[in-house]
Amino acid sequence: MKLIVGLGNPGSKYKDTRHNVGFEVAALLAKKFATATPRARFQGEIVEATIAGHKTLLLTPLTYMNLSGASVLATRDFYKIENENLLVVCDDFALPLAKLRLRAKGSSGGQNGLEDILRRLGTEEISRLRIGVGPLPPGRDAAGFVLGKFTKDEQPEIADAIQRASAAAAAWVEQGLATAMNKYNAGEKPEAGE
Repeated sequence: MKLIVGLGNPGSKYKDTRHNVGFEVAALLAKKFATATPRARFQGEIVEATIAGHKTLLLTPLTYMNLSGASVLATRDFYKIENENLLVVCDDFALPLAKLRLRAKGSSGGQNGLEDILRRLGTEEISRLRIGVGPLPPGRDAAGFVLGKFTKDEQPEIADAIQRASAAAAAWVEQGLATAMNKYNAGEKPEAGE
């Protein structure tokens, strides 16, 4: 079984913000692949899905971003999911708008939801799919920036990125991380060991 976690903040106040692109990817995957209705469990919303014949859980933690790890840890442990079968989808203001970056492991890069997940799971060897929402404008507070909405000009580009990110997550399920990285990390060579 695979587990895809889309990060964001619950509530209408945060809908369509930069920080919620992970939620949007999970929602798109659910729309395409769900085999059951969403259920509230483990401080989140879980949807069962089948992607290319693989049973997959789609989780959106409802704990607020900075506490996402509690929901992920409870879900992972209940379903006995191995860390290599877990993918976290999140925003990254250090990446240019709409750029995708899949990685097998590494630090949180300042993404607080990912940071909490890595801390609670006790490892940095968790696959992640980052979606660029930057760059952070000079002199702008990072927290305020990621909690803001996309401009009208940015909306078509980010909508396309969410589509591509959902395809990348599905490719991760079906073909594995290396293949998905080669296809969706445009213009990048995988690093040694990834």
